Amino acid sequence: MTGTLSYPFPDIPPTASRHEVAPGVYWLRFPLPFALDHINLWLLRDNTGWTVVDTGLGVRPSQKIWKALLAEQLDGLPLTRVIVTHYHPDHLGLAGWLQQETGAEVLISRGEWELTNIICDAPEADTIERLRTFLGGHGLRGENLDKVAGKGNGFRRVVQPLPVSPGFLSAGDSLSINGQCWQVHVGCGHSPEHLCLYREQDHLLISGDQVLPTISSNLNVRAAEPDMDPVTDFVDSLKALRDNLPDDTLVLPAHGLPFRGLRARVDALVEHHDEQLDRVQSACRERPQSAFDILPVMFDRKLDVQQLMFAMGESIAHLNCLMQQGRVQREQVDGIWRFSA
Repeated sequence: MTGTLSYPFPDIPPTASRHEVAPGVYWLRFPLPFALDHINLWLLRDNTGWTVVDTGLGVRPSQKIWKALLAEQLDGLPLTRVIVTHYHPDHLGLAGWLQQETGAEVLISRGEWELTNIICDAPEADTIERLRTFLGGHGLRGENLDKVAGKGNGFRRVVQPLPVSPGFLSAGDSLSINGQCWQVHVGCGHSPEHLCLYREQDHLLISGDQVLPTISSNLNVRAAEPDMDPVTDFVDSLKALRDNLPDDTLVLPAHGLPFRGLRARVDALVEHHDEQLDRVQSACRERPQSAFDILPVMFDRKLDVQQLMFAMGESIAHLNCLMQQGRVQREQVDGIWRFSA
């Protein structure tokens, strides 16, 4: 027990093996080459085969793990369905490869699929220039901007091949998996139409990145939609889950340990973002601030290049939220947006 959360499965499953957390529901854990060093996938027994929720990053080490799982951990039954919670590469990355290997059907939300294709179709030079213009306009300059923008369209490199002709899931849909009903809930903020799956029979929620036990999901503003407000979208989505699902729900997140205490966790996440908004507004009272200026207000650690890109998106997101609420205003000075309260 940590605070008001309980963790019924403290032992992490070894790589390339499964660990049962509920009848017919198994935990898989894949490594990631980032500061956030793992992702949880959820393997569901499905009549004469298997369904998996999320796939891992589209890199060869993850393919190697999947080959071992397919050969040794599926009881000789086929993988017949892949459900992708959202478009981020650690979730979508191997969907197309798994489809090619197994013939599995791939399901995703329409909004996530549309954004996937928009990003993959963007030319490298256009991606770099858009990042430079957008982040430079929010105060990221010099070597930092060169490093972040220089990453280019890294997304495309770790999600291909994309799946062919995926099916689409929407809020309110239900899926029959092993004769049991899973309800589809859709969250926003972290991504456009993030899928979560809930099995009412035993109060089980596969939450993806929408609800995590110890961190908040990144809320990023994309260059193509510079005025979006993912903070409000995310908080509203969390409250909907809190108000519609029982507190004894076993939450199966994409990162961290399975836990119970959904309402307490949602309340803590909402409070966290309220506190971040207050801190940012307070800084903007002292003097006009760019999103880059706000980074040390929101983050108390050294940021690598990938973290810097995410942190800039998060900083812009909170400033956009404050602007939508009428708590700050912005003015462009010497080509940089500066926000004042």
